[in-house]
Parts: sequence; C-alpha cells; structure tokens
Amino acid sequence: MCWLAALRDCQSMRKARRRDGTYRAALAQPEFRVIFTAATVAVTGSVVCAVALTVLVYERTRSPLLSALTFALGFMPYVFGGTLLSGIVDRVPPRRLLVSCYLGSAGVTAVMAIPRMPVPALLLLLVGTSTLTSVSSGAQGALVRSAVPADTYVPARSLLRIASQLAQVGGNAFGGLLLVVLTPSGAIGVNSVALVASALLLRFGLRPRPVAGGKHDTGLVRDSLRGLRQVLAMAGVRRLVLLGWLVPMFSVWPEALAAPYVTDKGGSPALVGLWLVALPVGMITGDLIGVLGLSAQWQRRLVRIAAGASFLPYLAFVVKPAIGVAWVLLAVSGVCGMYSLGLDALVRQAVPEHLFARTMAVSSAGLMTLQGLGFALAGAVGQLAGPSTAIVAAGVCGIASVVLLRSRAHDQAPRATSEEATPAAVSP
Repeated sequence: MCWLAALRDCQSMRKARRRDGTYRAALAQPEFRVIFTAATVAVTGSVVCAVALTVLVYERTRSPLLSALTFALGFMPYVFGGTLLSGIVDRVPPRRLLVSCYLGSAGVTAVMAIPRMPVPALLLLLVGTSTLTSVSSGAQGALVRSAVPADTYVPARSLLRIASQLAQVGGNAFGGLLLVVLTPSGAIGVNSVALVASALLLRFGLRPRPVAGGKHDTGLVRDSLRGLRQVLAMAGVRRLVLLGWLVPMFSVWPEALAAPYVTDKGGSPALVGLWLVALPVGMITGDLIGVLGLSAQWQRRLVRIAAGASFLPYLAFVVKPAIGVAWVLLAVSGVCGMYSLGLDALVRQAVPEHLFARTMAVSSAGLMTLQGLGFALAGAVGQLAGPSTAIVAAGVCGIASVVLLRSRAHDQAPRATSEEATPAAVSP
C-alpha cells in the first residue's frame, strides 16, 4: 500500500506544479501584479513617446535619416548600460534602483517635452532615458524572480512579454491618436506621467529587498566588466544568453523591411502597419499556447526546435509571396517564439541567485543592441539584394545560429533540482 500512497503523492505534486505554472498563479502574487502593472504602463508610455519623438524630429528637420536615427538611438545605449553600468544592480537594492530609474527617465522625458527643444538636445536626452532603461532591466528581472515561486517564474515572464507586445501594437495606435489632439511635445509629456505612475506603484507596492551581490572593492566600470566576464564564462549560461541574443537579431529583419516589401508588391502604406502586427500577434499566440498547453518539461525540450522552426517561414520568401501570405508566414514564425518560455526556465535554473540580476542586465543589453544591429543589417542587405532575398538570408542565418549553438547534450532540462544548478550542465 505504500507504493499507492507514493503514487498519489506524486500525482498531487504534478497537479500542484501544473497549477503553479499558470498565468493565474503568477497574477495571484500581489507583488508580481504590481511589477506587471508598472511595466505595462511604462512600456506603453515609452512606445507613445517613441512615436511622438519620431514625428517631432521629422517635423523639425524634414529628414528621413534623422527620423530613423531617432528610432535607432533607443537601442544603442543598452550596450553601454549593460556592460559598463551593469554592476549597479548589485550595489543598489532592486526596488530603489527601479524606482530611481523610472523617476530619472520621467524627469528627462519632461525636459524633452519642453516646446522648441533643439533636435540635438532631444537626441542626447533620448540616449539618457535609454541608458536608464538598460540599467533598470536587471533590477526588474531580479524582482520578478524573488516575487514569484520558482514554478511560476515562466508564466510571469510570459505575461511581461505579452504586455510588451501588446504595448507595441496598442501604444503605436494610441500614440497616433494622441497626436491628433496633442502636439508631439504634449504626447512626450504623457510618457513622463506614465513613468511617475509606474515609480509610485513600485515604491508603495513592493517590499524592500537587499542586494543579492556581496561587497565590492572595485570601481563600478571595472566591476561591471568583471561581472560580464563571469556571466559569459559559464558555458551553459553563455549558450543560453547567445541564443537569446542571436535569434531575435535575425527575427526582426522582416519588420525592418516592411515598407520596401509592401511597396514592391504594390500595397498601400496602411498595409505596412498590418505587416508590423504579424510577428507580435504570433508571439502572443505562441506564449499562450506554450503556457496553457505545454508542461514545463516540454517547454524546455522545445527551446532549440522552436527557435530553429521560427526561421523556416522566412525561407518561403524565396518565392516572394503575396502580402497576405507573407503576413501568415510571419505570424507562424511568431508562434514559434514560444521557445522563450523554456529559455527563461533554463536561465533561471542555470544562473546562481547572486549573479541573476547581473545576468538579466547583460542579457537585456545584448538583446536590444543586437536587435538594433539587426535592423541596420536588414536595411543594408535589403538595399543590395532586395527585401525578399534579405528575409531569406535572415532565415538562413537564424537557423545556422541555432545549429551552431547546439551543445553536445540532448535538448532536455537539467536533472538538478536546486535553483542554482550547475551552469555548465544546462544547454538549450
């Protein structure tokens, strides 16, 4: 009879783990609800600000180059914040750091909203806000880890991703509507208000936590570079981080080539906006399918398979499909973005707690920087070979990246049960 009792206990544990790995379980955590709400408000405000700032710079200069540069500048400071300033996440308590970054960004954005602010000053201030955002990413990652149980971490991260994707879609539309009733400077000011609201939510909705790192006897820059080396020195973690960098770097190429592809097909400018919705819609669908329909074990097992499969639809662009067919292909590619679920779980398991905030800062910095580089490379290849050929090239490069990062181990979760599993044993 003992084996029957053991079987019942095992089944109960499996059911409990399934319940923990749901969106409902994540939203049941009061502190995560605060983080989720604050992040959603802040991201939506930032998207609105990006729309307004791009319009403002174009109105002032009538230069498409400067208008595009405004968008690109939002990415580039991440490489600075994630390498030279990442050590700050181990020196300042996470709640204080995140609140300070939000308030600092709100102040800088308020200055940007001053009417007739010179364009060079606007671009310089944009670099400042992006740098603060890059620093805050590590603190947010550490807060999410500490605010939810281990089995709830993946759906919690998924909810933040979904909120970000919805903000990209809704924020662009909302920003366009705001510009009908407000000036671009007024719309930028809305972002400042949103950031203050997010900071207040975090300040009064989260309990204070100490820093995870130990004492530091070196300067911030040297410590940040040493932490970067520590993160990338762990073989298993390095593979996971590189996968999280390279797949999005090539995934964004169709978004960068939306306008030329649609134009070459004789589509109207309105279809460019529809094209840009395809990948986010697919990614949201993929996250929902992964969290609601797959066990944690399968989420881990499908990381490399789903990441590679996300580029297969890009290869179909060799026949230059019609816009409607292309939209479906991009949406299918986005669904395969469910690889992020297993990747999140593996990173959480592989990285020791005292290095987790640093790892999240480095990961976010590389992700944003390489996405910005991906946009630039897509434009360059599209200029030389045409948009459809460039998308095919992105598919080939993306699949090659996934194959090259494959470890000699099988695609399965590590057997270690500790939250601080040996990093070298973990692979995508």
